[in-house]
Amino acid sequence: MSCDVLIIGGGLTGALMSYQFSKEGYKTILIDKRDIGTGSTSANTSMVQYEIDEPLYGLIEMVGKEAAVNVYKACEETIYKLDKIVDTLKIDCDFKLTDSLLFAKNLQDADGLKRELACRKMAGLTVKWLNADQIYKGYGILSEGGILSETAARMDAYRLTHALIDHSVKKFGAKVFDHTAVASVENMASKNYVTVDTSAVIESNFIVYATGYETQELIGKKIGKLVSTYACISEPLTNLPMALNDAIFWDTGNPYCYFRTTPDNRILIGGEDENFKDPEKRDALIEKKESQLVSMFHQCVPGMDFVPDFTWAGTFGQTKDTLPYIGLHPDFPNSYFALGFGGNGITFSVMAMEILSDAVAKRHNKFLEYFGFNR
Repeated sequence: MSCDVLIIGGGLTGALMSYQFSKEGYKTILIDKRDIGTGSTSANTSMVQYEIDEPLYGLIEMVGKEAAVNVYKACEETIYKLDKIVDTLKIDCDFKLTDSLLFAKNLQDADGLKRELACRKMAGLTVKWLNADQIYKGYGILSEGGILSETAARMDAYRLTHALIDHSVKKFGAKVFDHTAVASVENMASKNYVTVDTSAVIESNFIVYATGYETQELIGKKIGKLVSTYACISEPLTNLPMALNDAIFWDTGNPYCYFRTTPDNRILIGGEDENFKDPEKRDALIEKKESQLVSMFHQCVPGMDFVPDFTWAGTFGQTKDTLPYIGLHPDFPNSYFALGFGGNGITFSVMAMEILSDAVAKRHNKFLEYFGFNR
C-alpha cells in the first residue's frame, strides 16, 4: 500500500494524528502492533491540565521566560481545542471542563505554590489562591492552601481514541490496521518503506511515530527517564459530595497523589510513581500501591468512603526539562515524532496535531524549536 502519511501507534496521540492529517486531505494509514488504544492510553487516568510536571517558575529557569510562558499558555489553549473537537464530532467520552486544584501538603509547599501563583498571574493565566479553610469547606480536603485554576478537563481517553479513529476512517478515508507490527523501516531521500510482520510493505512520504515511551528502543539511546505510575478506582459511592465533581485535584507531596470523580460516582486516584525497571516488577507492586494510594487519599479527604474496585499500573517517559519531543529526528529522514512525554501527555498530543501539520506543510511553528530533539 502507499500513502502520504503513515502513523505508527494507535493510542490517543496516533488517533489525533490520524484525525488531523486525514482531515487535511492527506492519504493516511495508521498501524499498531496491539489492539487500538491498549497501550498507555488504556492506563491513562485522563486528567487534562495545562500544568506540566515542572512548575512555571522552574520551567522559566530551565528554558527562559518566553518559551516557558508560551508552553503554559499553549497547553491551556489545547484544553479548549479538545473541547471543540469533542463537541464538533459529538463524541461520547465523558468530556467535562472543570477547575483544577493544586493543594499544598505542608507550609513549605504552600510557600512554593504562592510563588507559582504569582508566576502564573504574570503569564496571564486565570488562577486564585484558596486558603486551608476555603479548601476544607469547599471540598473536604485537608491542606495548607492551594492554587485553583479555571481551565482543566476530565474524560475517557480510550473512548476518545476509538471515536477519532472511527471518524477518520468513515469521514476522511483513513485506513487502520491493528495487530500489525513493524518489522523494518527503510528511509530513502523522498520516500519511506515500512515492512510489517506479514511481509506487506507500506510506502509513505512521511512517517509519524506516536509510539510513546517505547520509542527509546527505536532511537537506540535514552531520551527520557521511564517512570512507573499507579492508579486505583473505587466502587460507586452513594454519597459522593457534589463539589468533588467540579474539579480535579492533585497535591504537592512526594510521592504525590491526584484524584478525580467519574460520571458513575466513582473516585479515581493515582500517583505513587517509581522509576521503571520492567513490566513484571512494576506490576508486582500493584497490590502494595493500592493500599498506599487509598491511605494517601484518606489523609487528604478524611471520612470519605473508598472501596477499591480495580487497580492498575502504567509507564510514561519524563524528559530533563519535562517538555515533549515533537518534530524531526536527525537520524530518521522524512520522519516525525509525537512523543508527549511527562505526566500531562494529552495536552502535548493535542499540540502535536498542529505542530506536525505545520512541519509537513513547511509552515513555521515556534514549538518545533521548543520541542526539538536538538534542544
